[in-house]
Amino acid sequence: MTSLAVALAEGVVVLDGGLATELEARGHDLGSTLWSARLLAEDPAAVTAAHAAFFAAGARVAVTSSYQASFDGLAAAGLDRGDAEALLRLSVTLADRARQQTDDPDRRWVAGSVGPYGAALADGSEYRGDYGLTVDQLRAWHRPRLEVLAGAGADVLACETVPCLAEAEALLLEVQRLGVPAWLSLTCDGLRTRAGEPVVEAFAMAAEVPELVAVGVNCTDPADVEPLVALAAQVGGLPVVVYPNSGETWDAEAHRWSGRSQFHPEQVDRWTRAGARLVGGCCRVGPEDIAALAATVAAAANDATGRAAPLAGAGAGAGGSR
Repeated sequence: MTSLAVALAEGVVVLDGGLATELEARGHDLGSTLWSARLLAEDPAAVTAAHAAFFAAGARVAVTSSYQASFDGLAAAGLDRGDAEALLRLSVTLADRARQQTDDPDRRWVAGSVGPYGAALADGSEYRGDYGLTVDQLRAWHRPRLEVLAGAGADVLACETVPCLAEAEALLLEVQRLGVPAWLSLTCDGLRTRAGEPVVEAFAMAAEVPELVAVGVNCTDPADVEPLVALAAQVGGLPVVVYPNSGETWDAEAHRWSGRSQFHPEQVDRWTRAGARLVGGCCRVGPEDIAALAATVAAAANDATGRAAPLAGAGAGAGGSR
């Protein structure tokens, strides 16, 4: 099977969109503190179907439903340690099941979602990053879930929606300890983390971690993406991952979104020109958006191939055509 790192060296790879968004669109209530992770126990077939919808739309990477599945949160829901580990492993199995239903499973990947500490609090803390925890405390909290997801066979760990430098450092250190492929993706406000720190410092830390296949941003307003991608490409020297939300605003207290979507798939051309190689969407981005984004990526690739073909053909004494 081709590794994701090799695929990123070859060209742009399309990620999926908001898994919870698709589950809600299919009529599932995700109002509990476990969010989409609740369906791992209650309706696993629904999770596989949602992954399959994104694959059918053109995604090459499925991010598992483990974002909010922490040991603390699962324990609060009445699951013991063994049951919690089984559900985390199941999140990888369900994404892989959807992958195996595609026509080219060897060119699609499963990313084990490692959500931030704040996601487990279910109070919007991942959009503030004001945990008050040390790097060592965050390492200890993240370690068990990272180990289970890595052991479950995920192709890569998606350390995502990271709002502060302390958590970025903690995750990078744990990824190095495990020695498994991963990407680091921060959630930002402008060129700063949600905690108000210069995000360039996180990109610089990531550049020192050989296990990383990409670094970038997610769950960020689409209007902020392009300069962040350019900064990550300049500083990190790694492929850049970017999957913004729709640009709508989440009200953590009321548990609802407001505003209008600012996610326009044609924006991906600017992102890739700035250095993005792994592109998709986050909250409120559905399969139809990913289908349009994938079509834009494919059209750009075909256009580039067409421009190169006459040069190759001329060298061989033949006319080039697509």
